[in-house]
Amino acid sequence: MFKGLKLTDVLVTIVISVVFGVIYRVWGDLYNIAKIPGIQLEQLVYGMWFMAATVAFLIIRKPGVALLAEIAAALTEMLIASQFGIEALTYGVLQGLFAELVFAMYGYKRFGAAVAGLAGIASAVGAFIFDFSKGYLADLQSWNLTLAIVFRLVGTFIITGPAAYVLVKALEKTGVTQLVRPASADDFRALDKKNI
Repeated sequence: MFKGLKLTDVLVTIVISVVFGVIYRVWGDLYNIAKIPGIQLEQLVYGMWFMAATVAFLIIRKPGVALLAEIAAALTEMLIASQFGIEALTYGVLQGLFAELVFAMYGYKRFGAAVAGLAGIASAVGAFIFDFSKGYLADLQSWNLTLAIVFRLVGTFIITGPAAYVLVKALEKTGVTQLVRPASADDFRALDKKNI
């Protein structure tokens, strides 16, 4: 899976992941505040914990990046005293794997908001597997469980799809993504026009 990654790809993925790991750590506090009303509002922001995988893949665009990014972000979150401890890492492995499976399903050739959102939803499914295994979701009333599932999936799609896509497009405008991507045919045509 990691065969096509160059050292630069790995290092850039790790840098992205460390940034998201710090965000994940801070996001835990926001998540706890959103829990206060008790009507699953925190599930609308849960998708942030899957964003490292989609952002890294949208930038690097190679197999293995989503998995590596999510594991590295979860490890960073855990190392800087996440409230979730080692669970942050175990969740990160499964979330990254599920996101990677979606990108693989599209042959690593689709880089849009919708595919990124689907990868995020797959990560959410991975997180739900652990959540159900811990048993606390089974204690919810059916309407409350439905609300949690719907809110998490909708919030995740928005955060990991359109929001991640907009973030990467903003980074592309700065030119920073050209450091890790080969120049496109459009880039070469633009250079040719300037030299004429």
